[in-house]
Amino acid sequence: MSYRLSLLDKSPIAENETAQDALNRTLQLAQQAERGGFHRFWIAEHHNTSQLASPSPELLIAWIAGQTQRIRIGSGGVMLQHYSPYKVAENFNVLASLAPGRIDIGIGKAPGGLPLSTRALQRGLHPEDKGSFADQLGELDNWLNAKQATADAESLAATPLPTERAQGFLLGASLESAKLAAKLDWNFVFAAHLNGDRILLRDVVTQWRALSQRDLIVAVQVIVADTQNDAERLAQQVEIWGVELENGQRVSVANEAQAQAFARQAGSPAVRIFRREPSLIKGTAETVLAGLDALAAEFGVDEFILDNPLVDPNARIASLRLLSESWRQSTVIQEVAQ
Repeated sequence: MSYRLSLLDKSPIAENETAQDALNRTLQLAQQAERGGFHRFWIAEHHNTSQLASPSPELLIAWIAGQTQRIRIGSGGVMLQHYSPYKVAENFNVLASLAPGRIDIGIGKAPGGLPLSTRALQRGLHPEDKGSFADQLGELDNWLNAKQATADAESLAATPLPTERAQGFLLGASLESAKLAAKLDWNFVFAAHLNGDRILLRDVVTQWRALSQRDLIVAVQVIVADTQNDAERLAQQVEIWGVELENGQRVSVANEAQAQAFARQAGSPAVRIFRREPSLIKGTAETVLAGLDALAAEFGVDEFILDNPLVDPNARIASLRLLSESWRQSTVIQEVAQ
């Protein structure tokens, strides 16, 4: 068991709860993950939904970093298409200055919401000025790589410049994303929690190994419960739907209603709407760790980013607690055996 474990959280709002309840629980999970020996804690970005309280991961990163000591804190990820790369660099340079050596900047290519929120986020922006996603990510990388700022009014830097820049991660599930991450010498996270196609994973892993010396990081969904039956019951609540539009756009959403709404709001007919089988590992802590062990052995995974898709607050906290306890015990046993 040589891989690292990290956690991704979306701040889900349970029934009869407020956004404040959800955000407080995100902090609680981050602190619990730190105690459990997890490597990173990431916050996702989602817009215009009453079910999630995380449209601004940068704000939560600052809040959580100030109330933890060791664990790395980051975004999983900022949806760069909506924003100025310069402003994103400024935000993460501030965060990296507040918590040196602990900040990750994960960047996602998806919209993080339906077309209504995309239009609202991008109002006033000129698409022709943005360039491609690769152009935007390259520009962001340049701002983050700046070594010094000058007092010259004619120069430009994304200040403040931290002593250690935020680590860059590109989130994706395609050969194109892996190639882009390698070209910029960024870390790459294969989003198997959104696309669990094992053939695609193998192809991307092969490409990544050929292009980069960096670690292989894979995001997966996990549900841990006291019994296998409990985990199976909880897993029935999890849905991932794929949407393919006539204009070529492809996205993943949480349910069929959102899939239909996405097509209507995008103004492009849906070529295909389908329920996607999630890359979900479920069961007792021992069963889940065995599943992670098998994936790590098959693909050479160095780190797993775990996405717990449950909304129920007690089930989410219990899931992390059970996994942390079993993982620590297995790690100790492995160290003793060596």
